[in-house]
Amino acid sequence: MRQPTSTPMLDRVVEPKDLRELDRSDLRQFADELRKETIDAVSVTGGHLGAGLGVVELTVALHYVFNTPDDKVIWDVGHQAYPHKILTGRRSRIRTLRQGGGLSGFTKRAESEYDPFGAAHSSTSISAGLGFAVARDLKKENRNVIAVIGDGAMSAGMAYEAMNNAGAQKARLIVILNDNDMSIAPPVGAMSAYLARLVSSRSYRELRELGKRIAHWLPKPVEVTAKRAEEYARGIAMGGTLFEELGFYYVGPIDGHNLDHLIPVLENVRDTKNGPILIHVVTKKGKGYAPAEASADKYHGVSKFNVLTGEQKKSNSKAPSYQKVFGEALVEEAKKDDRIVAITAAMPSGTGVDIFQKSFPARTFDVGIAEQHAVTFAAGMAADGMKPFCAIYSTFLQRAYDQVVHDVAIQKLPVRFAMDRAGLVGADGPTHAGSFDIGYLGALPGFVLMAPSDEVELMHMIATAVQIDDRPSALRYPRGEGLGIERPRIGTPLEIGKGRIMREGNSIAILSYGTRLAEGLIAAEKLAGYGLSATVADARFAKPLDEDLVRRLAREHEMLITLEEGAMGGFGAFVMQFLALEGLLDGGLKIRPLTLPDRFIDQDAPEKMYEAAGLDAKAIVATVLNALGREHEAAVAQA
Repeated sequence: MRQPTSTPMLDRVVEPKDLRELDRSDLRQFADELRKETIDAVSVTGGHLGAGLGVVELTVALHYVFNTPDDKVIWDVGHQAYPHKILTGRRSRIRTLRQGGGLSGFTKRAESEYDPFGAAHSSTSISAGLGFAVARDLKKENRNVIAVIGDGAMSAGMAYEAMNNAGAQKARLIVILNDNDMSIAPPVGAMSAYLARLVSSRSYRELRELGKRIAHWLPKPVEVTAKRAEEYARGIAMGGTLFEELGFYYVGPIDGHNLDHLIPVLENVRDTKNGPILIHVVTKKGKGYAPAEASADKYHGVSKFNVLTGEQKKSNSKAPSYQKVFGEALVEEAKKDDRIVAITAAMPSGTGVDIFQKSFPARTFDVGIAEQHAVTFAAGMAADGMKPFCAIYSTFLQRAYDQVVHDVAIQKLPVRFAMDRAGLVGADGPTHAGSFDIGYLGALPGFVLMAPSDEVELMHMIATAVQIDDRPSALRYPRGEGLGIERPRIGTPLEIGKGRIMREGNSIAILSYGTRLAEGLIAAEKLAGYGLSATVADARFAKPLDEDLVRRLAREHEMLITLEEGAMGGFGAFVMQFLALEGLLDGGLKIRPLTLPDRFIDQDAPEKMYEAAGLDAKAIVATVLNALGREHEAAVAQA
């Protein structure tokens, strides 16, 4: 075997076609350089690290064996695709990852022809891959379609729905199960690799098909027995019976870090022209970087860090995160009420449920990436007298909307939804932004909707939700840190549907729902400099709406601004409909609803994203001045 060259391989490979010109003996060195480049890049930008390190060899093997981008490789979620981005013409921009104007932290169709399908929510790859495969066949084209899905994503029902459909259609589709946390895989070694190469080979599959044809002419009981014997023999040797029952030909498990094992198997399945195949690849999160391998979460998501020590950069803020406040406040409530339980869908640390779990492990339920199940599971518990807090990111709750409507709202069950990541979320971009929950939950009869303006208000709203026993409720709060104000030990329940006045004025009214209240107060100060006296109110509730407060603001002010961290059709729409039905728009009241704009906003620093959205103090001031015909002053204020 030729010795690896000392010339950096990564410098010679701009796109996969360059990779395919390398000698196979050079791929080990190339993979090592790709892993080092990934670590170095993420140390600068922050982001998802462990998953990407786990698929370096798999990424190299896929692009070496398959003719990408003509062959389609679809990465589930996409947070493990950083090595893929480096390898597909984006190395020069990899240190712009998750930054304003830079590369997305996930796969994105608009970014590269090597990203055939955008993804940031899990468990979509097999469905999308089947779509590509069927489209290929209908157009009578010839290309491979490969879906790479992680074991966590396989906990979602959508993956099995797609596999069942693909198996029934006998579609030519390759699914790679990246197993980095499951316990179903037996030890991986030489025998396993040999068996994987054997059963994925053309000769074995042709022999298997010949056996099937011969058995077809035998008496039916003998044919069935022979078929089962072959399947069970492979099942005993290799596992994968579940996937076989779904109609997939199972190959594996194989060592996902051994290129000498991976490449022959991928070459075998590449040359197979019939039926869906699942390759079970075993990898290790954080592979090749000691701090990641030693970390409990394998450095799933990291801030900027020191490559030598692995130490992550810490925030200088003294304010607690909203996630921490939620978890600690729920613990205090649960000490008083043993009916309180916490449910999350594979996001215990992201939601703060891990804090609750430490105190009440028996009352904490992580159901995996299964938001639909989480909601109906919570509904069942609520129906039997428990007080479930279903903690799911706003953007992920979208996946369970039917269950929210059918299983919770119609039955008036007191499930308490705690929706993290409300509003814009910074580096994760539009796929993770909590933009739509105000509208999609506000449309449902009977819901109580709350949004805190700071961390203390969050505590009060958790205490309020505990007391709501006759209907569903939801509270939304942003990613990131609160204002750093002093907190009580436990929250105090609020009067349902009642807001509060934060500042009194007589000309302009600013009615805020959520944490943009701070910007509203800053805007009021700036408006005073223009001779405009502003009232600022904290709505607290979008539903039921504080009608008395809205009436007062409309009657006593020349202009009303509504302010929210959500899309059109939310809080501002609720206020305007009420005003219209009350006839309060007939007297010349100027009303301007400030919402997220009618477009998806790419990743950036949160403050820049809110500036782009027109939801900061400058934009509020400019909106008021423009409405009053003071356009020149508005332009100056906005500058």
